[in-house]
Amino acid sequence: MKRKLLNSSKLIFKSYIFYIGIKYRFFTKKKTYSQFGEDLIINNFFGEFIGKYVDIGCYHPIKYSNTALLHKKGWTGVNIDLNETSINLFNACRKNDLNIVACLSDKRKKVSVYMDSEFSALNSIYSDNSKIFKFKKYKKLTMKTKTFSDLVDKNFDFLNIDCEGNDYKILKTINLKKYTPKLINVEVSKTDKKKIYRYLNSYGYRLLSKSSLSHIFKKVVKKKAIIWWPFRIWIFFGLHSHTYYANTDLFKNFTANFTAEMSQIESKQKGDFILEFS
Repeated sequence: MKRKLLNSSKLIFKSYIFYIGIKYRFFTKKKTYSQFGEDLIINNFFGEFIGKYVDIGCYHPIKYSNTALLHKKGWTGVNIDLNETSINLFNACRKNDLNIVACLSDKRKKVSVYMDSEFSALNSIYSDNSKIFKFKKYKKLTMKTKTFSDLVDKNFDFLNIDCEGNDYKILKTINLKKYTPKLINVEVSKTDKKKIYRYLNSYGYRLLSKSSLSHIFKKVVKKKAIIWWPFRIWIFFGLHSHTYYANTDLFKNFTANFTAEMSQIESKQKGDFILEFS
């Protein structure tokens, strides 16, 4: 009896994944997929540009997704989540993406994962989440963590982080000297707001826009300051030296021409004098 129930639940789940995949690829046409319209700001920033994204805590390929609109335009990328169910949905909807079940950390180690449910967006490696969000029941699993560089080896254009209050901890695991996304969307909690702002500002990111939860930061490219003093020295000495040499050449030409003309005049005068008295 239990086996029949288990098999039927698996069949229902597979049917649901198939349904979501078909719905997403052929029938879902929305202006925005984000919870608060963040993807409209992101889409407006990139315009017609087609790039790569990394979505950490991706949860669902359609519902509340900040990358679905980009994917519809032709973007591809990496989607990372703790939940295998979420990744199965991404595999059905985004076959061109790299979809990974993983737990991120700055070091490789074993951690406990607190799972609210298979379709929950609140699953976390931090036990505090079970208290904050008041999980009625949760599964405690053990997972091996991976570093960001284990999963992503190339640079990308957009980074999305939605890890339910643990966004700052996840953000700090990413080497922003090696990876330089043009835009970062991160869910900001009240407790970590100042830390996130300071951290991103230190790497040249400035706030572009924000919603009630998500804050969007853009990479500001600093213009190289023009060092004027060598230019001024060159102007002072170079210009004067050029003027000096130019004047010297003019003087030399003038003297040569003058000498030639004077010699011609002298010879002519001598000739006239001889003719007069001959």
